[in-house]
Amino acid sequence: MHKINVLLVDDEYFNFEMLNITLGDSFNISYAKSGQEALSKIVSDKPDVLLLDVCMPGLDGYDTCKLVKNTPETKAIPIIMLSGLENSQDKSEAFASGCDDYVTKPFEIAELKEKLIKFAKLT
Repeated sequence: MHKINVLLVDDEYFNFEMLNITLGDSFNISYAKSGQEALSKIVSDKPDVLLLDVCMPGLDGYDTCKLVKNTPETKAIPIIMLSGLENSQDKSEAFASGCDDYVTKPFEIAELKEKLIKFAKLT
């Protein structure tokens, strides 16, 4: 069984390091520090699932999600938004931008792992 390819898009490199330590045995995790960089990496890395931080400078998670979901070559990639924002308005905006799921930080690693496997199977 091949490892699921996950692209984490987050302006905090520390979050990538933590996910790589906790999930690296089960997943191939690559990293993009911005929405703009993610758009290039999606084409080259062809991830099975995108983990997308909401709050980033420049192209934020909502706009990045819209661009991915409105591009024929990338629209089928499942997107799980990661955010410290917990209110229903933020969640509504995330789903309106096209994400497939929304996980609030801090999150349970086991729960995130389950979601990654579930969404990767849909691709």
